[in-house]
This record gives sequence, structure tokens and C-alpha cells, in this order.
Amino acid sequence: MYHRFVAAQVRKAFAEITAGNWEAMVQGMAPTFTYRFYGDHALSGERHTHEALRRWWERAFRLLPNTRFTVDDILVSGWPWNTRVATAVTVDVGLADGTRYENVVNQFIRMSWGKITEVRTLEDTAVLQAALDRLAAAGYPEAHAEPITG
Repeated sequence: MYHRFVAAQVRKAFAEITAGNWEAMVQGMAPTFTYRFYGDHALSGERHTHEALRRWWERAFRLLPNTRFTVDDILVSGWPWNTRVATAVTVDVGLADGTRYENVVNQFIRMSWGKITEVRTLEDTAVLQAALDRLAAAGYPEAHAEPITG
């Protein structure tokens, strides 16, 4: 029962982000957390503060507005004090240059008592980098900015 509840909450969180409400996700973070997006690009890096995570979401939505997240799979294990969640999520967005960006995002999440303590995000960074390169060429220099950390 608990695992079903967590999976439903994760689906709801991705639906909220798709609707543009990423702040709900920020509020779901524990006071102490790690949010890591692997790679070497404008959306990569590691964040530990709510403010840095907000700045990251703002950048993500400037570069990839109206992103649609479709949850393909969720696996939940553990108990409320040490919950582990693995997701496979398809991301799809029309870019400013008229092309589409589609990728599969895999996230590994740790939670404790309903708050997220760790997120590790992996996706095909070659596909993401190509999309960011197209955006930079179309006049969006932030697509090649240094990662937001903190």
C-alpha cells in the first residue's frame, strides 16, 4: 500500500512539473538534500540548496518551455524512513528552433518521511547536448552556460 502511494505521488509530481509547477517539487525536498544531473552541460551539476534548485528549474523552463513528462515506469522499495524510487520518464518538448527534443530520463530518488533527500538524474547526454547546441545557435546563449550549483 505504501509503495502505491509513493508511486502515485511521483506521478503527481511529474504532472505538476508538466503543468509548469516545479515549485511543488522544490518544496518536496528535505532541508538537506543532493540533486545531481549527470553530464557536462548547462543543466548538469549538483545542487544542495532550495535556491539553487529553483534557479535550475527556472533555467530548465527557459530553455525547454512547455516540456511534457510522461512517466513510463516507477519502482518503489523501502519504508517511510528510507524509501528508494527509480523512474523512467519520457521528456518531450518543441524547441525554439522548430525541432523537437525527446529523451528518456532515469531518476533515482531517496526519500525519508515524505521528503526527498537525493535525486540522481541520468539521460542520454549526447541527445541533450545536441538540443542545447541547437538552442545556442538559435540565439539562446544560456544553453551553453555553466551549470548551476550550490
